[in-house]
Amino acid sequence: MLESVGVTPADEAAYRALLAMPGACLTDLAHRLDRDPAELRETVQRLEDLGLLTSTSDAPPRLLPTRPDVAVDALVAVRRAELDRVRAEARVLLTELRAQEQHRPENLVEVIVGQEAIAARFAQLLNGTTSQLLVLDRPPYAAEVEQSDSTVRGLLREGVAVRGIYSPDSLDVPGGVDEAYSAADAGETSRVHPQVPMKLAVFDRTAALLPLSVDQLVDSALVVHPCALLDALIEMFTLLWDQAVPMVPSGLDPLDSRLMTLLAAGFKDDAIARQLALSSRTVGRRVAELMETLGARTRFQAGIHAQRRRLLEDG
Repeated sequence: MLESVGVTPADEAAYRALLAMPGACLTDLAHRLDRDPAELRETVQRLEDLGLLTSTSDAPPRLLPTRPDVAVDALVAVRRAELDRVRAEARVLLTELRAQEQHRPENLVEVIVGQEAIAARFAQLLNGTTSQLLVLDRPPYAAEVEQSDSTVRGLLREGVAVRGIYSPDSLDVPGGVDEAYSAADAGETSRVHPQVPMKLAVFDRTAALLPLSVDQLVDSALVVHPCALLDALIEMFTLLWDQAVPMVPSGLDPLDSRLMTLLAAGFKDDAIARQLALSSRTVGRRVAELMETLGARTRFQAGIHAQRRRLLEDG
């Protein structure tokens, strides 16, 4: 059981035997294990170094095992610190490698084939993000939505700035609106745009993941490293961001807030009614009232007007 935290099976057997006879001397323990005392002395020293036992000052010394929960927690903490150091060193090596290879044309773009491979690369890029994540959100999704959402929540807790632009299709999936609002509540800065042209994720402005085909199932993707193409993708996101409307309006009651979000996304009355569990007639009347109040001629224009009148603000 303890081999994964640096304890050999033979040393673990000695520790387990000592748990059954705490306070035993080296000779008693050697007799219990049927091992040579001189050879067992090295085992005892290793266990003591690992914090699994302590020796008294008696003559002969008595061996006192550390409580398993305390000992294992300490070992796990040590191993975790070691792994964190290895991870940090690997990132330093990766930075050095990128500095050497980033200007080679063959290294500017990766082609990834297969949904599982895309999901794994997406997770890897997410886990390596430390400052900013930019997302154009539209289905289909390569990764499990719950898993990626959980990772993004973790990034938010670590202080990573997450900016997302949602398409109507991403809001129209079951639970899509609730999930978008939940992400906003968790700290994501979210906007909605009626015409999101493609799926895109940009990680720390140093890499971007996008599908090879915009409308087909997710079976191939590109990872773009620093180059003119990455700069263009970031600029496209910025332009869409300036056109998009904040996901979570302020100054409105919760129902009108969601109605305005769906209105800005270009949803028709029937689709809004389905999302909000209202009748189409009620939605039509409320939309007309909002557009009249805002002086807007089109639905998306209503969202823009609302934004300019401070009915919609970033959270």
